[in-house]
Amino acid sequence: MNINKLKKHDIPKHLAIILDGNGRWAKKRGLPRTFGHYQGGLNIGKVAQYADELGIEVLTVYAFSTENWSRPQDEVDYLMTTPIKEFSKYKEKILNSNIRVKHVGRRQELSKELLEIIDDLEVQTKDHKGTLLQVAFNYGAYDELLTAYQQMMSEGITNPTKQDVYDHLMVKQPVDLLIRTSGEQRVSNYLLWQISYAEFYFTKTHWPAFNKRALWKAILHYQKRDRRFGGLKK
Repeated sequence: MNINKLKKHDIPKHLAIILDGNGRWAKKRGLPRTFGHYQGGLNIGKVAQYADELGIEVLTVYAFSTENWSRPQDEVDYLMTTPIKEFSKYKEKILNSNIRVKHVGRRQELSKELLEIIDDLEVQTKDHKGTLLQVAFNYGAYDELLTAYQQMMSEGITNPTKQDVYDHLMVKQPVDLLIRTSGEQRVSNYLLWQISYAEFYFTKTHWPAFNKRALWKAILHYQKRDRRFGGLKK
């Protein structure tokens, strides 16, 4: 696929991706599920770079949900410790990129060591001018919305506007395009407020195999949609 087929004036500002299929990708190759999560983690950086090249302003990826704690303990332990091990390997590459990194999700259940890495990444990339990569890790939309409403109530906001809600959310930008990999067709408690007028794109490609060509194909489909936001085009 030729990138010139994409309309540069119609690139989604905010792209959200549900990273699905890491375990299935590994199983098809006779490998442990944890290896699929490892490859999926590496792919976040690659796709963030592709997004930056296209001029996408915000990329929000669903890496670990508040419901994922119910998965097998060895898999959860792997997901909690691997970012710590891999950070030292890829820190220089991240800092030399134009990507700005931000964590969105609950901090309470995460280890002190993991939180220190997250905070360090956010501080050291805060002045980067490229794509904002928001990693939804220990994130759930129900939790995000309840927390936002509780904060507004504590501040005395009894008749909130749409902007008030956005101001109290972890993810403050409406989503233009939501991609889910690996063939599933549901949103799984992800960005429920922000995807109200998003275009959805589902692909059977497992996340570790989702590459530049797959991203271009998704955006090409997005550009063929007629986005009216509830109204009619003149």
